[in-house]
Amino acid sequence: MLENSIRRMPRAQDMVRMNTQELRDTFLISNLFAPGELRGQFTDLDRLVVGGIMPAARAVELPKHKETGRAFFLERRELGAINIGGAGKVTADGKTFALDRLDCVYVPMGSKVVTFESVDAKDPAKFYFLSCPAHFAHPAAMMKSADAAPVNLGAMETANKRTIYKFIHQGGIQSCQLVMGLTALEPGNVWNSFPPHTHWRRTEIYFYFDLGAQVLTHFMGEPQATRHLFLHNEDVALSPNWSMHFGVGSGNYKFIWGMAGENQVFDDMDAVKPLDLK
Repeated sequence: MLENSIRRMPRAQDMVRMNTQELRDTFLISNLFAPGELRGQFTDLDRLVVGGIMPAARAVELPKHKETGRAFFLERRELGAINIGGAGKVTADGKTFALDRLDCVYVPMGSKVVTFESVDAKDPAKFYFLSCPAHFAHPAAMMKSADAAPVNLGAMETANKRTIYKFIHQGGIQSCQLVMGLTALEPGNVWNSFPPHTHWRRTEIYFYFDLGAQVLTHFMGEPQATRHLFLHNEDVALSPNWSMHFGVGSGNYKFIWGMAGENQVFDDMDAVKPLDLK
């Protein structure tokens, strides 16, 4: 179920006073997937909702929720979802999209009945989704991972060789303000989004997966007052617009990044020099 509470973010000057458990209670979301359930959390990060849907024998419908303040969930919202499990289907007002692993679907504002299902309950789909406010109904659409215009970044020498797949963005699936994609690190590479950056005009959320039993350290906070979280497979790290967001794992992994805010320009970011970090 979608939680009734809203995950609220502290000010940067308050974050530095938080202990480990307070940091985890504020910035970490875990256990998004359970068979036959939709689980999620409203946040005050540009009103983003983060969630996971794992259909089993029956389809799971996107519920209405009092926090939207509307008659149905997507009356004034848009939604993007990426499947990290077995083959699945998403149906929005009678239009069905078939999603294999790592495919993405966009569901626009105004969609009244949205359902998620698995093709095979023994190998269930796992839809990770983000939703944010919208002001215009762009067409419903999906994109295969093979069509996501991969961008290769980093190098083996710096242990950050990775491929970025952009799904919902200015040059791909059109949306009002939601931006979504995923990054896959090559074997032997462990650093993501490094050298780091901030972007005051957008908040960002990271969902880490394909970690197996590995552990990952997610770094956050202002560049001169860094903090960190230890994360496990399928954990989420929330990042306010004043915070950096980068991580290092004990092996390679993948993560889904999502943003909403003042603009959708992917490279609108303020670089941070690694030697300036504290």
